[in-house]
Amino acid sequence: MAAATPRAAGKTPGGTPGKPGIARIISASLIGTTIEWYDFFLYGSAAALVFNTLFFPDSDPLVGTLLSFLTYAVGFAARPLGGVVFGHFGDKVGRKKLLVLSLMLMGGATFAMGLLPTHATLGVGAPILLTLLRLIQGFALGGEWGGAVLIVSEHGDDKNRGFWASWPQAGAPGGNLLATGVLALLAAVQSDEAFLAWGWRIPFLLSGVLVIIGLWIRVSVSESPLFLEAQARAEAAAASEAASAASGSAAAAPGTAAKQDAPVIEVFRHNWRGVLTAIGTRLGENVSYYILTAFVLVYVTVHLELPKSTALNAVLIGSAVHFVTIPLWGALSDRIGRRPVTLIGSVGMAVWAFAFFALVDSESFTVITLAVTVGLLFHGAMYGPQAAFISEMFDTRVRYSGASMGSQLASIIGGALAPIIAVELLKDFGSATPVAVYVCVTVLVTTFTVLVAKETRGRSLAERGTVSTGANRATSATIGS
Repeated sequence: MAAATPRAAGKTPGGTPGKPGIARIISASLIGTTIEWYDFFLYGSAAALVFNTLFFPDSDPLVGTLLSFLTYAVGFAARPLGGVVFGHFGDKVGRKKLLVLSLMLMGGATFAMGLLPTHATLGVGAPILLTLLRLIQGFALGGEWGGAVLIVSEHGDDKNRGFWASWPQAGAPGGNLLATGVLALLAAVQSDEAFLAWGWRIPFLLSGVLVIIGLWIRVSVSESPLFLEAQARAEAAAASEAASAASGSAAAAPGTAAKQDAPVIEVFRHNWRGVLTAIGTRLGENVSYYILTAFVLVYVTVHLELPKSTALNAVLIGSAVHFVTIPLWGALSDRIGRRPVTLIGSVGMAVWAFAFFALVDSESFTVITLAVTVGLLFHGAMYGPQAAFISEMFDTRVRYSGASMGSQLASIIGGALAPIIAVELLKDFGSATPVAVYVCVTVLVTTFTVLVAKETRGRSLAERGTVSTGANRATSATIGS
């Protein structure tokens, strides 16, 4: 029968993933996202530590850092475009193919950064090339997140989706841990002069090796079974319509693929509430993360004039704890709900934003590490359930587009601007208090969004409509409302 339901290897008749199958999917997704975030965060760390000197040498330290973070923000600006393009084709041809492509693009751009001439060699052409490569990074990452969390969510079961889907989320601190660790190691074994001269290139060139490993693992996974089911139904509907047309029947088959909008249009036309909910949910999480991991490097090294190793090692330790606890927060969301766990993080971060800078101002490595670690624990409570929460807002046929667009639009107003706004506030006021207020306001936006959103825990992804026409579109329009 044309609409027969395909099942991935290792699936039980009820659709519950067997341990070997889900373990392979999670491993491939986690390793791939870790590598992509390593590439993306490596730029952020380098922007805070060396790019202001290497690519913007004619400016004072804070202005040079601001210009460096502007090129950093360009990567975020490209992420929604990546979300649109990858989301469209991911909903049309599958999650797996687009995940392989995103990894290749990200790795290639990062490796090329390690070969770039600096301003001293190429002049203004150096920051221009750096910006172009940053655009490619952002475009690739814009397509990565949606595919990585969906391929796990759509293989996993409804009961444990928060836990399974939180593992790709752990790729963010995993990548940051790897990037910060490599930079901290180089800073420890090299002089500042050697690091500025050539040492900074090593982490970027290392990306080439990591991408080869990631591709080898990622190409071995199976396609999402829910996507394959939706694809089979769409093909069956198209075949039925073609048969009706051939027989001269005036009645069109319900839910025909030919009358469906492009996924991104469908999302904004019928699932805009889900997109807005995703943006609001991510805003405070996104801002707080980049303050805790990127801006803190600037604050400690430029404002407090402490060694680079102090900030790098604090973020390194905090990221290790973050990596371990994100799946625990995801598992907790399977027990008590996505909303309560997210609210623990957002309310906690609203308070901690002020304690954070007070502790960092102590200039004690131990206290700074405590400040970063506790902040990342609150962030993890927002971030851990997020993959399942956002995935459960959209239909299968538009899930890649919807999840990607909601997530990546938040990244522009959140992560892209956070370090820039924070550096500008520090430059204008000479104090971190306005930065703490900024973080507090954004996490309160997230708190409000989650309070008015509907709980999605236990919602079946398989039951969501895959062909949004007629009455089915009306159902689609309520998702995320």
